[in-house]
Amino acid sequence: MNMAPPIPSAGPDDGLSASDRLLKSAVAGLDAFALAVEPIKAAVLTAKNLGDDSTAKIAAQLEAKIEAFEPSVTMIGQIKSGKTSLVNCMIGRADLLPTDVNPWTSVVTSLHMSPKPITAKTRAQFCFFEENEWDRLIAGGGRIGELADRAGADEELAKIKAQVEQMRQKSKLRLGERFELLLGQQHDYGYFDHELVERYVCLGDDFDNSASEQQGRFADITRSADLFFHQPALPVRLCIRDTPGVNDTFMMREQITIRAIRDSRICVVVLSAHQALSSTDLALVRLISNVKSNEVIIFVNRVDELSEPSTQVGQIRDSIIATLAKIDGPKDAEIIFGSAIWAQGAMMGSFSRVPEASKAALMQLVNASEDATLQHQTTRCVLWELSGMPALYAAIANRIMHGEGQGLVRHIGARARNLLAGVQQADNLKAKAQIGEVPVQISASEISTAVAVIKESSNTTLMAELDEAQSAFSTRLDRVHDSFLARATDALLSHLEQFGDDEVWEYDPAGLRLLLRSSYQAYGKTVQSAFDRCVRQAAEEIGSLYQNALNLPAELFDIKVPPPLPVPPPVTLGQTIALDLKGTWWRNWWYKRRGYQSFATDFRKLIHAETIGVIQDLKSQHGDALREQAVQEAERFVYEQAEILLNTLSAPLLAEDGVDALFDRQTLIARDAEVQQAIRSLEAIEA
Repeated sequence: MNMAPPIPSAGPDDGLSASDRLLKSAVAGLDAFALAVEPIKAAVLTAKNLGDDSTAKIAAQLEAKIEAFEPSVTMIGQIKSGKTSLVNCMIGRADLLPTDVNPWTSVVTSLHMSPKPITAKTRAQFCFFEENEWDRLIAGGGRIGELADRAGADEELAKIKAQVEQMRQKSKLRLGERFELLLGQQHDYGYFDHELVERYVCLGDDFDNSASEQQGRFADITRSADLFFHQPALPVRLCIRDTPGVNDTFMMREQITIRAIRDSRICVVVLSAHQALSSTDLALVRLISNVKSNEVIIFVNRVDELSEPSTQVGQIRDSIIATLAKIDGPKDAEIIFGSAIWAQGAMMGSFSRVPEASKAALMQLVNASEDATLQHQTTRCVLWELSGMPALYAAIANRIMHGEGQGLVRHIGARARNLLAGVQQADNLKAKAQIGEVPVQISASEISTAVAVIKESSNTTLMAELDEAQSAFSTRLDRVHDSFLARATDALLSHLEQFGDDEVWEYDPAGLRLLLRSSYQAYGKTVQSAFDRCVRQAAEEIGSLYQNALNLPAELFDIKVPPPLPVPPPVTLGQTIALDLKGTWWRNWWYKRRGYQSFATDFRKLIHAETIGVIQDLKSQHGDALREQAVQEAERFVYEQAEILLNTLSAPLLAEDGVDALFDRQTLIARDAEVQQAIRSLEAIEA
């Protein structure tokens, strides 16, 4: 099982509730990240206080970036896996989000937790579908309707359109005749509670008679929900995203779930101990197969419902690993076992509310555990530890610390180091100017001209390399697509020749996804290399300008380049296409065809229409976005270094009386000591 250290005792004056104290013990791993950021904050503040106006402006931007940093975790899961109950425990509010099976969560709900009290007026924001998204659903039944229409599955399409019309009538009944005017809008609130959340994110076919009339009122047209609240148990900001996952009738929300995964560096897959993971969960596996294995955490919930958890847990783990290997899922993904029911019991401090069977499973685990300390802990502590919450948050904290958090520290650290170097060099030049030296060997106009040339050259070179990379990427994707269509069609004809048309044929699109993923990864590496060459060349040229202007050794000008450009995973490859579905519509399509050529022609058209969207998404949502990110980051780097250089070399040009007033010898020594201390703290982090 997943064992964690005992919950530390806390004084009655720590201001935390008992449940928040439990949460604080679970998120202790995030304390290390919070501590790692402190030297960065101090260094940025030093640059802000000691630098000129331009330096202070850049430093203020870095402070804002640190303050706004919010790692996010996307939660996806099987039906009835207890995902939302788990999310409630993760945020320290055991009953905030609706957890009934019917109605169910239908909206991506982002829960933004802050260690500081919320000052913004908006505490809850609910965004509705855009008109074009709604029109696509009403006119064609969403993605699944379009697919059925292309396949000629008239019966399936009729069912889908009937469901759409039923949903439309339900929305009209709840919101009025002109409800579609709400599309594209958002509702903001200065508060939120269970009832308000239920009104927007709770969807079901039939609400029972006891349900509030407001329950699920806006759910059909709600696209996303964002809730902002103070969680004093956390040392840093954190966002938990609860998603509808892959259980969407019309596949409208599948794309939203995919975007949620793309927006988060960490993905938690919630499974039920009774269901574990099987080949029937292919849609779920497809969503996570394109995420890096070390960014995927699998949480097996409902362990409390097992009769012999101490032995069954190992069997379930082996089964999951075998299934992932069989269907090319994430390798070496961390698997954690637990129970949201136990976590709720611990947070509420009520063992009596835990079902009897769940209590029996808990005791069975405790008695079978090799950890003797469990026998001597309080029931609340045992519930909490075996719930898996401490292990889950430890895994999340570890990924933040070595992933997104490390990226922030390196990114801000490099920029702060360059600002401090500029302050240090400017002080040295001002000191020389005080004693009559003329340290700058190049005129201000020559410096400005040289900087402009560096900016233009850097941008031109990068754009040319990215144009070439993007063109090659597009060509490669088209070639992969055409090759797949040809292979699939040839395989179909081969099947027809061998078995005739009495046996239904299927074709696995895994090969297409593999080749597309490989193409994107190659493109990502090319963009990373182009970006790295660009910033290194710019740093070298700016360093040479320093050297020529000051007639000093090159090693004195150590410009820190940005860390490698992050490449988001190609999660769009996880979207469902026709070949993934095994429903009756596929069989109907098959039996409506007459003649081998009819099979081949219609099949190619169908699969082309289904897969071309994936190709276009890879080119635009991923390829274009990565290119834009590279250009923006490179331009920002060159701009900042140019500003630092211009301000540094213009320092000796200050009026003599201004220099004397600002910098006497003692002040200069004190400033230098402060800068040196900040630089040493940054170097310690780099080491």
